[in-house]
Amino acid sequence: MAAEEDSEEPERFLELEEETEGAPVGKGFSRSSDAITKEELQGISEKIYRADTNKAQKEDIVLNSQKCISPSETRDQVDCSPEPLFTYVNEKLFSKPTYAAFINLLNNYQRDTGRGEHFTAQQLAEQDTFLREVMKTAVMKELYGFLHQQNRYSLEREFVSDLKNMWFGLYSRGSEEGDSSGFEHVFSGEVKKGKVTGFHNWIRFYTQEKAGLVDYYSHIYDGPWDSYPDVLAMQFSWDGYYKQVGSAFIGSSPEFEFALYSLCFIARPGKVCQLSLGGHPLAIQTYTWEKSTYGNGKKYIATAYVVSSTQ
Repeated sequence: MAAEEDSEEPERFLELEEETEGAPVGKGFSRSSDAITKEELQGISEKIYRADTNKAQKEDIVLNSQKCISPSETRDQVDCSPEPLFTYVNEKLFSKPTYAAFINLLNNYQRDTGRGEHFTAQQLAEQDTFLREVMKTAVMKELYGFLHQQNRYSLEREFVSDLKNMWFGLYSRGSEEGDSSGFEHVFSGEVKKGKVTGFHNWIRFYTQEKAGLVDYYSHIYDGPWDSYPDVLAMQFSWDGYYKQVGSAFIGSSPEFEFALYSLCFIARPGKVCQLSLGGHPLAIQTYTWEKSTYGNGKKYIATAYVVSSTQ
């Protein structure tokens, strides 16, 4: 399914129906003869969850989620929470190599769609640094090992090249050529037609909130996990622009999110991807960008985000 305009708005936190097993999983990566099963996805997501040693510990984050509203109230744009979402974050986390490499990427983008992205040599090198650092982690080694076993990639460098293209390759959401990418949309956030789109990352949220640019309003969902990573679906304002429902992992490492979103995009492009984290079910929705491709017809990531969990 294509991600046209603001197809991810608003995100609904509803319990999802069971996916039909054996359905075609999309063009580009998957073949019906060796389709990845729901059970295999749940198994590898649990391995990735256990492998995330760079995640925040309980004492690293003090969260103040304040007001929980009903989904029907999200359009009201009412700030129900006088305090910031993050009371405290141990910023020593940000000196870890993958966090530092991730944060270096966040200021490389123009958030308004319709304004082209033009990268310096240093900014392009920062993309390679991020990929190099995440590939050193147990999280990404688990993911590559799984995809290699599933006959998706024969060599690690082939996998890394694909990650670079699907996440960092530029395409046009607006009037100007090359104004967006999957990474910019999902992790850094964009503004289109006066609304926040994407922006599904807790580190980005924290740094923007600390800078006075994000104002946390409320949430409609708080996940069942009693440790990090957790999931929050929230309402907020970003420099005056509203996000009606923005889901995000809280306390996860950059490689954890990058791995799960990549897994779901490869295994279930444009579909709901049912995973399991710490014994709790979780679903991720991805969308493919349909208006341009790379390589031999491969699709860029349009967006990826958490859509549901069952308590």
